[in-house]
Amino acid sequence: MNAARTCPVLAGVGQVLQRCEDPREASEPLELMGSALERAGEDCAAPKLLARAESIHVLRGAWSYGDPGRRIAERFGASPTETVGTPYGGNFSQACVLDAAREIQAGRRSVVLVTGGENGRSAGQAARAGIVLAQSEAPGTPDRMIAPDNAIFHDAELARGMNRASDVFAIVESAIRHARGESLAAHAERVARLWAGFAEVARGNPDAWIRRSCSAEEIRRAGPDNPMISFPYTRLMNANARVDMGAGLVLCSLEAARSAGVPDEKLVYLHVGTEAYDSTFLSNRWELHRSPAVRIAGARALELAGRSPDEIPHVDLYSCFPSSVQVAAAELGLPEDRPLSVGGGLTFQGGPLNSAVLHSIARMAEVLRDDRGAMGLVHANGGWLAKHAIGLYSTEPPSEGFRWESLQDRVDPLPLRDALVDWDGPVSVEAYTVAHRKGEPRLAHAACLTEDGRRTWATLDDPALLAAMMREEFCGRSGRIDGRGRLSL
Repeated sequence: MNAARTCPVLAGVGQVLQRCEDPREASEPLELMGSALERAGEDCAAPKLLARAESIHVLRGAWSYGDPGRRIAERFGASPTETVGTPYGGNFSQACVLDAAREIQAGRRSVVLVTGGENGRSAGQAARAGIVLAQSEAPGTPDRMIAPDNAIFHDAELARGMNRASDVFAIVESAIRHARGESLAAHAERVARLWAGFAEVARGNPDAWIRRSCSAEEIRRAGPDNPMISFPYTRLMNANARVDMGAGLVLCSLEAARSAGVPDEKLVYLHVGTEAYDSTFLSNRWELHRSPAVRIAGARALELAGRSPDEIPHVDLYSCFPSSVQVAAAELGLPEDRPLSVGGGLTFQGGPLNSAVLHSIARMAEVLRDDRGAMGLVHANGGWLAKHAIGLYSTEPPSEGFRWESLQDRVDPLPLRDALVDWDGPVSVEAYTVAHRKGEPRLAHAACLTEDGRRTWATLDDPALLAAMMREEFCGRSGRIDGRGRLSL
């Protein structure tokens, strides 16, 4: 088969941001997605590729469209063989790109569009004003789902009200702190410096949502404009879903790109893709601060690329919360004092739910076009540090073609913990967070281990203890759960 016909390339990237003070004037997500794809067509100087799309992947959003891919196809006069949908999960932006690359490499597709968009800001404005926003009809269902829609919470977590992303990732954060032997103060300062670095990256990203300097002190210190959400996370350490953003990517074969007149300087080649899942449920992880899936999939990706971590100058790690970045960096062998994002992360670049990594990939393409021949790594995470997809990109074509592997068979045999919904007896505190409401502490969530190593969850709401848990380390302390999830220390 003609090598150019089966060589997948990222030809065009497009991003849109909107800020409308009257939400009734704001474009809906379907329009944001269409506009982003139009920009991607213009970016590669070949808008006619949009009409040639044979597959359209749309990242699941907070909207209620049925099959938005069909509406997008109508907009461009395309007749795709299939539309593809996804469940919720931040990994699926990268997974869709890898899926498109595999389809192109197999000769089944020559042009694939990938898009996603959200109107979190205007929807929030409308809700506060009691306005119902109009939304276009997009009936039907996608022809194919890229993965099954599985539950992400264990019964043991739901029984204790562990259903907020900020609480989950803050739990992991405390496990990182305890494993590193850091004091609460030293840990808070380090993580704030890490996030200040992401803010600085966003300053240089023309498509970032927040483009201003944020010092480590501003990020760390809680106050009226930056309330504590889930200790130690202030608002400026949380993914920012209050954005109106859309992203679109045009992927195609090298042959299709050249026949459409895409300039060579626009082409970004996909070198390697790897995917693996840790246990879906946080309750079953052997260690809360580790990710075997990232370690194994990341090592294999670098092996296939023939690169060491320090030979990858451009990296974008999934950054919904600081713990996600720290876990991925540790598993990939990347020091925290180097840049770990090209876009600025989900706080500052913006976090439009599932489609945030589309913006990271688009930004990575721009960075690589300016640093020709360099390699970039993009990591995407879905669920509670569970679902991982890694991609390696460069403007130089891969010498051995695009290569993709699932590493699931290496992850599945690794040990897991049993989880208990209700437990009556002694425990040790493994990790914890103090959840806040309107800036005030209201409830501590704790991951606890029984004497035989099983994990369960508990809560406590004593004001004095809540205050103490934010002054001194409670990981490793002994306590007792009363059989109904109440922890005493």
